[in-house]
Amino acid sequence: MSRKLSVPIATRIGFQFSVFRQTVSVAPNFLWTITYLLWTITSFAQTTFTLRGTITDKSTGSAIIAQVLIEEFQKGVVTDENGNFSIEAIPTNIFRLKVSSLGYISFQQKIRLSRTAEIMQLALEPTDLRLEEVVISQQKNNQDFSIIRLKAIDGSAIYAGKKTEVILPDLIAANKATNNARQIFAKVTGLNIWESDGAGLQMGIGGRGLSPNRNSNFNERQNGYDISADALGYPESYYTPPVEALERIEVVRGAASLQYGTQFGGLVNFIMKKGNENTPFEITTRQTVGSWWLYNNFTSIGGNTEKVNYYGFYQYKRGNGWRPNSSFENHTAFAAFNFKVSEKVKIGVEYTHLNYLAQQGGGLTDAQFEQDPRQSFRERNWFKVNWNLMAVTLDYKINDRSKINVRNFGLYSSREALGILERINEIDRGQNRDLISDTYLNFGNETRFIHRYNLFKQSHTVLTGVRVYKGLTERAQGFADNESVPNFRFLNPERPGKSDYVFPGLNFAWFAENVFNITKKFTLTPGIRSEYIYTAADGNYNITLADFAGNIITDTLIPEQRKRSRGLVLLGIGASYKPLVFVETYANFSQNYRSITFSDLRIENPNFRVDPDIQDERGYNTDLGVRGSYKRLINYDISTFLLAYNNRIGQVFKNDTVTPFLPYRYRTNIGQSLTIGLESFLESDLLQVFGMNSHKYALNVFLNCAIIRSTYTQSEDAAVEGNRVELVPPVLIRTGISFAAQKLKLSLQYSYVKEHYTDATNAIKTSTAVNGIIPSYYVMDFSAQYPIKWFQFEAGINNFTNNRYFTRRADAYPGPGIIPSDALNFYVAVQCKFTAKAKQAQSK
Repeated sequence: MSRKLSVPIATRIGFQFSVFRQTVSVAPNFLWTITYLLWTITSFAQTTFTLRGTITDKSTGSAIIAQVLIEEFQKGVVTDENGNFSIEAIPTNIFRLKVSSLGYISFQQKIRLSRTAEIMQLALEPTDLRLEEVVISQQKNNQDFSIIRLKAIDGSAIYAGKKTEVILPDLIAANKATNNARQIFAKVTGLNIWESDGAGLQMGIGGRGLSPNRNSNFNERQNGYDISADALGYPESYYTPPVEALERIEVVRGAASLQYGTQFGGLVNFIMKKGNENTPFEITTRQTVGSWWLYNNFTSIGGNTEKVNYYGFYQYKRGNGWRPNSSFENHTAFAAFNFKVSEKVKIGVEYTHLNYLAQQGGGLTDAQFEQDPRQSFRERNWFKVNWNLMAVTLDYKINDRSKINVRNFGLYSSREALGILERINEIDRGQNRDLISDTYLNFGNETRFIHRYNLFKQSHTVLTGVRVYKGLTERAQGFADNESVPNFRFLNPERPGKSDYVFPGLNFAWFAENVFNITKKFTLTPGIRSEYIYTAADGNYNITLADFAGNIITDTLIPEQRKRSRGLVLLGIGASYKPLVFVETYANFSQNYRSITFSDLRIENPNFRVDPDIQDERGYNTDLGVRGSYKRLINYDISTFLLAYNNRIGQVFKNDTVTPFLPYRYRTNIGQSLTIGLESFLESDLLQVFGMNSHKYALNVFLNCAIIRSTYTQSEDAAVEGNRVELVPPVLIRTGISFAAQKLKLSLQYSYVKEHYTDATNAIKTSTAVNGIIPSYYVMDFSAQYPIKWFQFEAGINNFTNNRYFTRRADAYPGPGIIPSDALNFYVAVQCKFTAKAKQAQSK
């Protein structure tokens, strides 16, 4: 029977919530208030219930590995290899059960238990062609399974033998309103994370010594299609999907180059949530408030009918930021409709819109940072983004062995950067501001065919596909007014004043991979990718000379045209061997390639210059590791990697020949570099390790550690050869502990990044602060969450030791100079979910 609150109890809870609202504005007391509120509510728990069962494939009847979750209480497990699961200590007999597995339609329904212990049989329906897979490693029977690994074959993609991670944001206690990357990606090894803004407007992650700048060294996708400005010439993204809208985040390392493009970092794929399969309508709203007047409203709707699944959301976010001149306002909207035309044909339509306006407080010199990292010397710098993404997808199941997946996508977007780009050690004299205005228009198609076949009494799988991509970027740089408000207009639109270019690009690619099941335990996956790339620059730039008083002496317009076409073939191979159920060894090798960007062709910045003869980069990635999981005792992935760069593009520190005391960054092909490292991830439930087999409580700890050494092995610049590669922390440690007691979940996380350089000359400190070391730093975060029926309460403190640190030295926006990271801050969130009457359960 369900329990109802008596009047005195309800009154008491209402009183506690009133106290909570009054106290939350006082940072030192709010955590105590939340803890007391949660303790008060949990004190009323009495009878507990147990749910056991088996999850199978509806079409074959075979057991499958699935995630089983009671959302209200964040209690969940992953089924074992026989499809069995058990969830104990459920505080009520009425709850919403969600069962999901990659490649299957999710089951989500309200459950009412008639006894204290019940057994259910549930069959999931495949969403895609179900191909025979190699045995995979996943985390099993863990109440904190916020990271798992991709299947060897998933839908229309092959991941056998590759290093992969899958993040499940719904199971992470973190500040999701601000897309807090160091919390969300805490269990992904080897990532260097930039914290350029505290609002999470732009995410910056880089793996294995690659620049984190707007995720530019990853092929960044949403639901499998591109979301960056230009995948070839400008692979930076000014749009990051709200974490609150994500079902999962897929991360595949450099071996993803064969299927997803040539980036050295690999793939980051943000998978959006879908409408609840078991109800025609569901609405979820989340309200978050935090330090410095942060307010975030996230509201989503979704549902499912016999032929249509739909999901959409709207997010509004604003705040003032920790530093002066750091206010922002953000709007994001998304809508997706998936039509089931027939049993074999499915069509999807998606649209994403983002626009935000952010003021940028600029950078600091080292002396200014040491004096007061909160100060700001730029009040006229602004940044504006308008992002529009469209996608149409088609899935056609030819038969039980073959399937075609088609993705058509387009982007029409713009970004505008306005402000003072002068060196941070020069004061703002009230002069005309600099404006860089970009417009991006691109279209693409990626078509994949996947087929399972039998050969020599073994089942094998082949994947082949083509990609066609056409991009066009318009970029103008010139003078804007000398006001303080965000007026994104050139003084002379016909001739901006510095440069005006069009950058067209064209890409054709063919790729193929094949999973050969040599034995039931051993697989080989060779692959190939053939690319044709054409890029061009057509426009003009100005050469302006001024006297010491700033008067223009000459102003010459120089026309310029550049064209470059190239073809290349990339090869790779992966292997997987699984001698035991909880042990898998994997290895892979893949070639990589990265073309020069538009910024490498023409940009005027007193802090930054580019070699006019800069060339594309080539190299390869390789991994060797062992991974696996065993019940709730251990989940692990330990690997070594090697990343080799030929013709590596990097930055060196130089002095201006005209004014020798003014240094700048010079971007060029520095030489060859070699990065090797050890990445390790371990996770365990300590209560299980010490024999306390309790399903009421869980005490999970994890350790994510990367040790990396990266050096320039060859360079024409004698001052560079033998130096450390920039932006490569030699030690990265993220560790944490989470405690779950029925509904309540508490999480504590520690992050440490060792000092590293920002340019190839390994400069320690410079007067302009665009070069120098990033000192070692650590950050600690605390988060808590507690669900009650339709509500979920979340709260936390980020950087609760109130450290002063920075992760980035910028040469342009949002700098130039040191960009300080946020000090101690807190957040409080309330989520409410309403679900219309669900469909009847399909049980077996």
